[in-house]
Amino acid sequence: MTTPLMPKATAVWLIDNTALTFDQIALFCGLHPLEVKGIANGDVAQGIKGMDPISNGQLTRSEIERCQEDPTAQLQIAESKREIPTGKPRKTKKYTPLSKRQERPDAIAWLVRNHAELRDSEISKLVGTTKPTIQSIRDRTHWNISNITPVDPVTLGLCTQIELDEIVAKAAIREERRRAKLAKEQGDTGNVLKDATETTAIGADTPSQPSGLEAPASGFVNFSDTGKQPSADQDKEQSETRNLDDLRPEDVFGN
Repeated sequence: MTTPLMPKATAVWLIDNTALTFDQIALFCGLHPLEVKGIANGDVAQGIKGMDPISNGQLTRSEIERCQEDPTAQLQIAESKREIPTGKPRKTKKYTPLSKRQERPDAIAWLVRNHAELRDSEISKLVGTTKPTIQSIRDRTHWNISNITPVDPVTLGLCTQIELDEIVAKAAIREERRRAKLAKEQGDTGNVLKDATETTAIGADTPSQPSGLEAPASGFVNFSDTGKQPSADQDKEQSETRNLDDLRPEDVFGN
C-alpha cells in the first residue's frame, strides 16, 4: 500500500493540522498539487471530514515533524502491523462478444481436429462455449455441421496465443503421463525397440561365420566337408605336385 486508504479525507486532516506543503501532501495522498490547493481553498472536497492518519497507523508523528522541518522531504507511509490477505480472483466464465459467438463452432472444430488431446472443459474455457456444443461437433451432429469450417481461435480473436500454448502444453504432459502409465500396466517385456537405421542396415541380420572357417570366393561354405580327413586321391595329387616342384631344369631338358 503506497497511498492512504482515504486520500482526500487524509489530505483534509493534513492541511488543517500540519504545516506540510501542498506538494508533500499531494505526493503522500496520490493527488495533484492543484487539487490539494483546491481542498485548502474550500473549492474541492467540500463536506469531507478529515481522517487522522496517525490514529489509524498510516503515519507517525515523528514522520510528520521530519517533513515539516525539511520541505523537500517526502512522507513515508508506515508499515502495517497486520497482514491484510489479498482476495483470490473469482473464476468466471469466459465472455465472448456477440459478434464472435457465431464463429465459436469454427474454432471448436479446429481445436478438435488439431488438438484431440484437449478435454471438453479445456476447450470450453478457451473458447467460452458449452460441453454439449463441443460434443455435437465431435460427433458431427451439430445442426450447422455442413457450414462449419475449422479456423484457428487465435485468428478469430477468441483467445490469445499464450492461452492456447499453455493449455496445449498441459494437455501434452497429461497425455504423455497417460501413455507411460498404460505401458507400465501392460508390463515391461524387457525388449527395447531398435532404431530404424540399425534394423535396416545391410548385413545387420547376417549370421557371423563360425570360428576357424573361411568362406570360399563363391560366398558359400560346404559345412559337410569340414572336419573330414583328406582322401587317398587328394594325398596322391598333393605328392605329385610336390615332386614336380622338386625337379630341376637339367632333369627335364637333359644336358
